Amino acid sequence: MHFTALPTTAVRALQNGGTDAYALACETAISDGAGTPCRHCLTHIPKGENMLILAYRPFAKAQAYAETGPIFLCAKECTRGGGTSLPPILTTSPDYLLKGYCTQDRIVYGTGKIVTPAEIPAYVADVFTDKKVAYIHVRSARNNCYQLRIDRP
Repeated sequence: MHFTALPTTAVRALQNGGTDAYALACETAISDGAGTPCRHCLTHIPKGENMLILAYRPFAKAQAYAETGPIFLCAKECTRGGGTSLPPILTTSPDYLLKGYCTQDRIVYGTGKIVTPAEIPAYVADVFTDKKVAYIHVRSARNNCYQLRIDRP
């Protein structure tokens, strides 16, 4: 499994004044250090640092399954996170919602489940046994905010 952060090109556009999924300017706020996961570096934005709050749609185009919601980003440039190890943003909540999607960006029904951080690797391996699943989204189990994408190895 590979944890995939938002693409750097898209994040740099937002950090440089680009607009969000609703064509609105990103809001700027100060991180309180808790619960502010950057979807690019995949770490929590340190307390006192500027951050962006914006609407994000993790799909190329609008369609029935293309959920849009709030996310945080570091306001200044950060290094893209990701890889095969559980990223820091998936270690601080008691649980997360995982859902598998097919190549047409539709939810593969039966794959949505709330799991603890420790259960993520095993559940991802199980979901990827279904050949219809092209990738998995991880969302907040409390607020349904998009966290990151998990791709096949």
